[in-house]
Formats: sequence, structure tokens, C-alpha cells
Amino acid sequence: MTIANQTDIDACVSGEIMTPADPGYDEARALYNAMIDKRPRWIVRCSSAEEIASAIAFARDNDVLLAIRGGGHNGPGLGSCDDGLVIDLSAMKAIEIDTEARTVRVEPGCTQGEVDAAASEYGLAVPAGIVSSTGIAGLTLGGGHGYLSRQYGLTIDNLVEAELVLADGRAVTASERENADLFWAIRGGGGNFGVVTSFLFQAHPVADIYGGPIFWDISHTAEIMAWYRDFLPRAPRELCSFFGIKTVPATAPFPEEIWGRRVCALINCFDGSEEEGVEAMRPIREELPEALWDPVHMMPFTALQTLFDPLLPKGLQWYWKGDFVEELTDEAIAAHVAFGSNTPTPLSLMHLYPIDGAVQDVDAEATAWGARKAGWSMVIAGIDPDPAKAGELKSWASDYWAAVHAQNRHGGAYVNFMMDDEGADRVRAAYGPNYDRLVAVKRQYDPANLFRVNQNINPEEKQ
Repeated sequence: MTIANQTDIDACVSGEIMTPADPGYDEARALYNAMIDKRPRWIVRCSSAEEIASAIAFARDNDVLLAIRGGGHNGPGLGSCDDGLVIDLSAMKAIEIDTEARTVRVEPGCTQGEVDAAASEYGLAVPAGIVSSTGIAGLTLGGGHGYLSRQYGLTIDNLVEAELVLADGRAVTASERENADLFWAIRGGGGNFGVVTSFLFQAHPVADIYGGPIFWDISHTAEIMAWYRDFLPRAPRELCSFFGIKTVPATAPFPEEIWGRRVCALINCFDGSEEEGVEAMRPIREELPEALWDPVHMMPFTALQTLFDPLLPKGLQWYWKGDFVEELTDEAIAAHVAFGSNTPTPLSLMHLYPIDGAVQDVDAEATAWGARKAGWSMVIAGIDPDPAKAGELKSWASDYWAAVHAQNRHGGAYVNFMMDDEGADRVRAAYGPNYDRLVAVKRQYDPANLFRVNQNINPEEKQ
């Protein structure tokens, strides 16, 4: 192994280089999840494909551990590493919009909120997640699901092409026409195959929506979950309602009389007029118990996308566990009731995101994403600002997950909802029958596994 030093990297790498000795290093290395504390030897801030290629070459030629960071939002902190090199893409924020073709080209340092804001000026939206601080790069490479998924599919289903720098330094385009095998793999396969320098998305006409949360007392959880599993498949695709268990924050805009109360919720987004939205959500209001709070109204789509931002700032302690859910059984509902009624901290939560509708229209083998038959993507998240709570958060989320996992027949999870301690079997389960093909593509484009600080596709694994 070559021992690289500062003189070596200064001579070889053209991006801005930061070390632990530099002012601002601690701020630069800080991740969204404060439970993760990593100290890279170098942070290289890149602003072009050429600078990225020089950093890749240095890491490859000197056997230096390499991590890639876009928005730094990744739960297990896989946008950084200890004693290695981090390629920081946060300066690459260009966004280009073609209103005639309804496409949006995005560089990898952009957050979802920045993409939302730029596209909304033209009455457009790219299907993505639900938290605007999420980095668009990591979200996309993992698959990407959110409010528009039932109507327009996953983020990867709206990816037209991507430009990447590979482990050997080549800059390539991946699309259905060029490097189609690579394009297949990056649509759900994470950052295993190269560093994306731009994404080209198909956008859709989305402006104002009818949306917002509806809260019920936690005592109604079993009844509402059972009703919800039957309602969702017959709901119009323009309506996304995701189910949640949470505690009402003690802050505006929540009514003071319900602050601190444990609730179950449906968080709703209807892409259409108020009249159509009221009709689509009529069963929610007519067939379920009276709600504690129902502020659903017309709002800009971007307002809904930023709804949770003030509650979940950078720097909290997070431990999350995920699963794909094909069937929401009575036994699983009972486990949700038991653990959701006893969250360890006010910010801890469970969400069930719908991934039916247009997501299931895509053939299971068309992209690397391995859950086209699942109805929901579940996340259980233990969250708190206090580092002393880390153990409690992890225990609660792990025990909760174990109680419901036995009921989730798929066996895998959305890779963006997995921590780094879940093991190779969970990564394989996330992709199901598509995993072996991913290994073959990995062997072609990254045979030495340079890009391994991720939910790793191991090129040495037997097929």
C-alpha cells in the first residue's frame, strides 16, 4: 500500500483541498446525521468532471479510501470516511431547464429543494422525496420516492441520462442509448459505479396542490392503518397519502392544545384542483374518526416539500431502519401500535411511503430498483438532538423493526433507509433477483471496488 502525503495530493489533485489543520474543517466534515462522526484526511471540493477525475486517480493510485458526498444527507454517513479522501460535490449546483422538452439538468451538489425551486418557476416538478434538504444525487441513485411517485413513478423512472466519471477516470454518458448497462445499474444501485456529474430528469407540470397532514389520536392507529391499507390501492394516482406515527411538535403551526400529543397521521398531496382534491379525500373524512387537526388546503407544491424542514435540521441524532412492505398484515399493525405508542423521544417516528401506482407500472427488471411489487417503503427513525440518547434511539428502532420485519415478505429495504451495520445479506435482499446483474455491472465498471463507501455491491461476490 502506498502511503500518500500532502505533497502528493497537492501535486495530483486540482480541486480545493481541505485538511484537519484548516479552519472550517469541522464544519466541512459535519454530516446531516450527527450520530456519525468521521474524520477524513482530505476533503476535496470539486467543481468539474476534471477535478473529480484527478481526485479519483489519486485515491485509486495511492490505495486511499474514497467517499463521495453530494448533499451529505445520507443516514449512515456514507458521504464521508475516516482517514480517507472525500470528494465533496456541494459546489456543483448548476440547474438548466428546457421548458419545451420539460427536462431539468442538475449537477450533483444540488439539494431537492433547490431543484424544486428552480423547476417551480416554470410550473414543473421532478418526482423526488419529501424533505427539501435531501441531496438530489444520493436520493436519485438509491431510487427516489415521494409525493409524486404514485402518479409519475420513482425519481429514477424520470431519469433520462446521467454523466459520470468512472473509476478509471473516463467521463461517460449513461442512457438507454449509451452505456445502457450502466444506466440500468445507477437507477437504484447507489453510488457503486462512478461519480455522477449531472442528471437529466423528465419533469412534469405540477404547480399548486391540495395537501397537508391530518392527525388523529394514537389510540386510533390500528383502525386507521387497517382502513388505509384497503383505501390506498383504490385511491386516484394523483393522491399520495403516506401514513405516519409521531408526536406533535410544540411549535407553530400546530395547535397548542395538541402539542406533545402522540398521533397517527396521513400526510397528503393531491395534484389537482381543490374540488378534485376534496372529492379524492372524501373517504378519509367520512369513513374515519374525527380528526384532531385537518389543515389540508391548496398550496404551492414547493410549500409541501419544505413542510418538515424546520423540524428536522442538520445536526440531530438519527438511527433508522427500513423495509419494503408488500402486505400490511394485522400482526404488523399490532406491532406498529405497540412500538409507535412508545416512541423514545418526541421527534422519533415511523412513516409508510406509498410505492404503488406508476411505480408498479415499470417492469421489475427494467431498473436495478428491486421492489416493484411492494406497496410501501417503511422507515422507522429514532431521532433526538441529545447525543446521550443515541443508544436508546438505536434500541427502539431496532426492536421496532424486528417486530414488523417478520411480516414483510420482501425481505429488503430502500437502500437510502439502511444503516451501515446491516450486512451484505440485506444489500442483496434490497435488490432481489436484480442483484447478480448488479454484481456483473460492478465488475465491468469498478472491478477493484474503489467506490465501496456505500451500500456496497461487491464485485468479488460469487454469482
